[in-house]
Amino acid sequence: MFQRQSDPVAAEAWFAGDAGRNLLESEAACVEAALRQRPGQAHLWLGPAVAQAQMLDAGPVLRLRWTGGEGFRGDLRCALPLPVASESCAVVVIQHLMDLGCDHAPLLEECARVLLPGAEMWLLGLNPLSPFRFRWRGQGLQPREPITWRRRLRAAGLHVDGVTRGLGPSWGSLPDPAQQDGAGLRAAFLLRAGKRRMPLTPVRRPRALTLASGTPA
Repeated sequence: MFQRQSDPVAAEAWFAGDAGRNLLESEAACVEAALRQRPGQAHLWLGPAVAQAQMLDAGPVLRLRWTGGEGFRGDLRCALPLPVASESCAVVVIQHLMDLGCDHAPLLEECARVLLPGAEMWLLGLNPLSPFRFRWRGQGLQPREPITWRRRLRAAGLHVDGVTRGLGPSWGSLPDPAQQDGAGLRAAFLLRAGKRRMPLTPVRRPRALTLASGTPA
């Protein structure tokens, strides 16, 4: 069984080790593709510090990592709510931050808040069904299956893409950036969720202002 208590320090250390770095290298092209969308607009990237250090030229990106009780560190120090304007980010990338034990509900709500209408969140998580799980066992990580994250993303008001993408090695130590449909036995998965341009619930139109007969325009 996995270690129940999250340990962000141990988890960050695992990502900095050989197995973690190989996984992050497998995901590098995926993250770069996300951050290259809508060039010139603001992006938010939440994930391990070692992953962010690998791509320092990704454009106008706010990079944050979670440190447990001390909140977020990186390009700035903060806690929730994030000091980011509503509907200001063209892309939000969450790379394994939830695997580190970060409280998912308030963070997903914040990320949905800062997303522009029509923009996307890319969520990368560890696949607990992969044989690769034995490489992170006991390292303070808390992975969940894609179906769990689908429910949580919908609860945050986002529309989740119908296809889960699997990436990373299944067991071997070499990076594997090729993506497949479905998480399968791959070490990690990618979910993409968009913010609708219009709300699902119809908004009542305001009643037209009527003027009394003879009132000057």
